[in-house]
Amino acid sequence: MFALSDADLQPRILGCADGPASFNAESTRRGAAVISIDPLYRLETGTIRDRIAETYDQILEQAQRNRQQFVWDTIQSVEELGRIRMQTMQVFLDDYDLGKPQGRYVDAELPSLVFPDKSFDLALCSHFLFLYTEQLPLAFHQSAILELCRVAREVRIFPLLTIDGRSSPHVARIVDDLNGSWEVSLETVQYEFQRGGDQMMRVRPLQSERVRRDRSGTNDGVLGSYSLSKASHLARSRGSVKPSKNSALGN
Repeated sequence: MFALSDADLQPRILGCADGPASFNAESTRRGAAVISIDPLYRLETGTIRDRIAETYDQILEQAQRNRQQFVWDTIQSVEELGRIRMQTMQVFLDDYDLGKPQGRYVDAELPSLVFPDKSFDLALCSHFLFLYTEQLPLAFHQSAILELCRVAREVRIFPLLTIDGRSSPHVARIVDDLNGSWEVSLETVQYEFQRGGDQMMRVRPLQSERVRRDRSGTNDGVLGSYSLSKASHLARSRGSVKPSKNSALGN
């Protein structure tokens, strides 16, 4: 969904609103350096496991009721979707107790993050921004995306649809806001499960700024300036945060 290449998995990656996804665990096994954020991570493994079980039937009922909004090719049925979801979440659960003390799962949420400027090369946000257009106003999206641009050199957001399958009206406004200060593109990717949801937004510094950085040889402190132990320490010192829709299970 993010058109990730092998090269994209080499730098430091921030996953936003990752919830009980397996991306961190699987990427870590491949040698990638990934930090995932979500207020879900204030909870212990058993509590998360219970919440997954409690919402399982509800999620599948919603998928069955709205099945016309999805493309059933790679995943061919609601039952198969349920099996895949549970397998993916089990990978997360198996990794969580190891990854949390390592600082790979951090209790934090948009639009205010604990990380210093340019801590990451790539920030990924899946099924949160734009998806919850009705629940999260334009101002939240503007603040959240600028915050991602602050902590990462490149930002990718997927999908660009609302939860009911409409194009989010926030997309055009965000593009207008960022153009001139950032290079913004809407790109088709080779993934579509939500019908029509096959585009991501990519936000990068303007080409002239990227050339300047390449010539100067600076990475703005990325790669090595922000360790997993620092992530763990900052998240703990931040204290508890209010519940939000920033969690995949809190929606």
